[in-house]
Amino acid sequence: MFPGMDFTKMDPGTLTLLGAGCCVTLTMHFTVQLLSQHLFYWKNPKEQKAIVIIILMAPLYAIDSFVGLLDIQGSKAFFTFLDSVKECYEALVIAKFLTLMYSYLNISISKNIVPDEIKGRELHHSFPVSLFLPRKVRLDHHTLVLLKWWTWQFVVIRPVCSILMIALDLLGIFPNWLSWTFTIILNISVSMALYALVLFYHVFAKELAPHRPLAKFLCIKGIVFFSFWQGLLLDVLSSAGIITSNHFWLDVEHIQEAIQNVLVILEMVFFSVMQQYAFNAGPYSGINAGKAQKDKKNE
Repeated sequence: MFPGMDFTKMDPGTLTLLGAGCCVTLTMHFTVQLLSQHLFYWKNPKEQKAIVIIILMAPLYAIDSFVGLLDIQGSKAFFTFLDSVKECYEALVIAKFLTLMYSYLNISISKNIVPDEIKGRELHHSFPVSLFLPRKVRLDHHTLVLLKWWTWQFVVIRPVCSILMIALDLLGIFPNWLSWTFTIILNISVSMALYALVLFYHVFAKELAPHRPLAKFLCIKGIVFFSFWQGLLLDVLSSAGIITSNHFWLDVEHIQEAIQNVLVILEMVFFSVMQQYAFNAGPYSGINAGKAQKDKKNE
């Protein structure tokens, strides 16, 4: 595969970068392949614009993490900036996913268009949301606006927190308790956004079924879930002294960042493949429609 290269003579750092580069290339390959299909069958701009933004999440995460590996001895502010780029884009993706779901159901918040057949449905809030809102709510324009704002609040809160964290870190006034405060705020914010998506899916699961909403949601949720929780797990392992430094030139914090970046790069290959199924261009190519008509005639 790599003629002339002697892998046995390479140090672990070079081998890691080489493997990570291959994984980033694979992620780019699968994403560009899917992106080109959508651009070729550009039939529904409103839906496909949202899909393009969503599928670009995997390569952005992969490239961002690879940059972190290239400058593994970067400052805390540098890694905070890289994490912020990923997470700000993640916020946009979550909001665009709800926009895509609204589009599938012909809902327009700005034009106050809510199909009659979905008006009046019951939404059942779960704990702890039921502590602040009625357990059962009838679906109307106001409810749909609320769900939209629950997703878009993360789009605002994420970059604001990122800017504050980077600024405080550069000023040298970023104690551990403040770091955990930002973590709690962001965790609550992203939980609200994801809760709105789950709630919407449960109410319209039947109507959304032809669009594979669960597969789409799992692509987004999976990227968010793995990135956040494995980062938190690595923090715990570092604090517990399980992750230790065996290199005089690399401390525990940078080793932790390196592990996180490698894991994200590996995971993005999987999610870029999964997106081939979840966000395929078949519905816009006319192929699926042709097959459906043929099956109908055979019946």
